[in-house]
Formats: sequence, C-alpha cells, structure tokens
Amino acid sequence: MQGGSACDGGSKGLKMGTTIIAIEFDGGVVLGSDSRVSAGESVVNRVMNKLSPLHDKIYCALSGSAADAQTIAEIVSYQLDVHSIEVGQDPLVRSAATLVRNISYKYKEELSAHLIVAGWDRRDGGQVFATLNGLLSRQPFAVGGSGSFYVYGFVDAEYKPSMTKEECQQFVTNTLSLAMSRDGSSGGVAFLVTIDDKGVEEKCILGNQLPTFHDP
Repeated sequence: MQGGSACDGGSKGLKMGTTIIAIEFDGGVVLGSDSRVSAGESVVNRVMNKLSPLHDKIYCALSGSAADAQTIAEIVSYQLDVHSIEVGQDPLVRSAATLVRNISYKYKEELSAHLIVAGWDRRDGGQVFATLNGLLSRQPFAVGGSGSFYVYGFVDAEYKPSMTKEECQQFVTNTLSLAMSRDGSSGGVAFLVTIDDKGVEEKCILGNQLPTFHDP
C-alpha cells in the first residue's frame, strides 16, 4: 500500500506495495494483511492495519493508495450503517461488496485502490468478494497487492476446499509470511481477522513469530 494517491502528480509512478488475502471456511471467513505502507522505495509506516471494518461482521482488506482505500471504506461503512437502520437488520456481505464496486467503478479514473470484501451474514454465511474496476465476483479465496504476484503458485497449490477455520488461519498466515519475505513493499506484522456467526476475532502476529520459508 502506498502513502499517497497515485493520481497526484507528485506520487506518479510510485509502487503500490501490500499483500492482502481473504478465504472462506464453512461458517465464516479469514482475512489477512501485512502492515507496511510504502512510498516508492521508502517505508513511511511500518504498522498499519489494512483490515478495515465496514459493519459488525463485514470487513475489507485495503490495497493501493492508502488515502483512496480508506476513503472508500469510510464511505461504505457510513452507507451500510444508514442501510441497516432503514431495513432494521444487519446488511448482507454482497450489499457491502456492491457498494465498494460501485464507488470503485464510478471513480476509477480518480481513485487507485482495490478492496477485498469479506464477512458473514444470515443468508449466505461466510463470503469473499473481489471488487476491482467494476468487477464483483465471489471467490473461495482472493489475494491482492504487490505481494500477491509472489504467492499465486503457493495459494493455488495449498488451497483445499472445505478447510477448517484453523486451517484457513494457517493458510493466510503462511501466505502472508511468504509474500512478506519476497516482496520488498510488503512487511511488518501480519494482521488476521476471523469472522463467523459468533462474532469477530482479531489477531496480530509479530514478524519474528511468522513461519519462515527458505529457498532450496
């Protein structure tokens, strides 16, 4: 994740560095992210939580321009609060993802951000949605950010349908650790959020507690 907007003249060409991931399990979802915010080759924030709540049981993982991504998250959070009051019940995850998609597409020329939306609702349980430039697609798991290019092979090989909550948490942790060890724009600590019908569990894993991977 970069510190400024990619649309600003002064930040043109800056790298968008981050690693975000979300995965479904039977009854919920697990989201994860690194914590490094970069501006070009410089690290401007070592510990930023890129997992932002949109509602009680709906979160999004942020990548791209930090300012743009946070602005989208704040707007959607406000709209979901109003919507939940109007209908008298918690919003659906798909509704949150649709709002993110609509804003991202409407302002695609002005904003530089990609959000993965995930959460639990009463109708469809745990869900993960990718929202990029007008795309709205439910996926069993989704990865994003510059670090994702280093781990596509890993997640494709290691993902298994019907993994348990604990297996998904380890899958997310391993993916983040691998990306952070290879992508210079990803790093810091790993943030994890687990959401199910019982509520939300947040966890921070320090860098020296992450699993290690070694080149052969």
